[in-house]
Amino acid sequence: MERRHFDTPMTAKILHYSENRNLFTLFMKNAACIFPDAACKNCNDLLLAKDKNAIFAANKKRNKHIIDMKYIGAHVSASGGVENAPVNAHAIGANAFALFTKNQRQWVSPPLTEKSITLFKERCKEYGFNPEHILPHDSYLINLGHPEEEGLEKSRAAFLDEMQRCEQLGLKLLNFHPGSHLNKISPEACLDRIAESINITLAKTEGVTAVIENTAGQGSNMGFSFYHLRHIIDRVEDKSRVGICIDTCHTFTAGYNLVEEYDKVWDELNEVVGLDYLRGIHLNDSKKPLASHVDRHDSLGKGLINQTFFSRLMRDPRFNNIPIILETPDESLWAEEIAWLRTESETVNV
Repeated sequence: MERRHFDTPMTAKILHYSENRNLFTLFMKNAACIFPDAACKNCNDLLLAKDKNAIFAANKKRNKHIIDMKYIGAHVSASGGVENAPVNAHAIGANAFALFTKNQRQWVSPPLTEKSITLFKERCKEYGFNPEHILPHDSYLINLGHPEEEGLEKSRAAFLDEMQRCEQLGLKLLNFHPGSHLNKISPEACLDRIAESINITLAKTEGVTAVIENTAGQGSNMGFSFYHLRHIIDRVEDKSRVGICIDTCHTFTAGYNLVEEYDKVWDELNEVVGLDYLRGIHLNDSKKPLASHVDRHDSLGKGLINQTFFSRLMRDPRFNNIPIILETPDESLWAEEIAWLRTESETVNV
């Protein structure tokens, strides 16, 4: 996003910092504010900062005005009603979260009640969760590229229900696994069906973006190649309502070496798909090795993707302002993992 505080004092400060490239970079990272002029007191505090510690301290004081932040959470339980999800997310120190809006193991679930919808919205407001940072996940039963007509129509009906639930809850994103060809149609035909399924659903709904998650490529699952994601997006009619979610475990086991080729992988994603389509990240370590095409999540730092990668990602400004969601297997570690990630995101490298 464009940085807009270029009044005279700010310009003088920039010129002062430009003598030290590292301080200049740090200052510019912290100089973005949602206000169009220098009236913000917190930004004036930043102007008075004389070194990296003072810059960072001033920055932390004005969190409400920062447009570049990390939004970190987990896929929390909605047991007892969707209204419990924001409570559970708040309890682990999250400022983002994911949830199932219905039972993910059933094709049909009871509709959301007005009470649940109202409580969900009230609690999101109470705990400061914005719709842009909530990443609901659809049922794992859904296969939008199903090779058989009956299975395809059943999946499309369930997907439409999922998106309508998001509409009811005031949410803006719906994350889903693209689909599987089940060795009955070609991969390309499957991808075409997925795109067609998205188009049908978007035409019947409003305001919710279909967020395609990349996969590990286990079995006949599509979406393990960045080119699969591009293929689908190219065929979605409303480009404003389609995006992607990158799962770090899936990416690694699909064959993209996030550990040793960090920049290369993200650059390839940007070249093939475009990072402007990125709507969320599932942050998971992997129990299985590179290019194994097996989807087995692990807790951060306990798998084959080292903590250096997660630390680097948290400091990478390209992943600001989108939900970063843990799907790690040990829920008892979520609060600790979120706290560590937040600390890493606030660590200054100069």
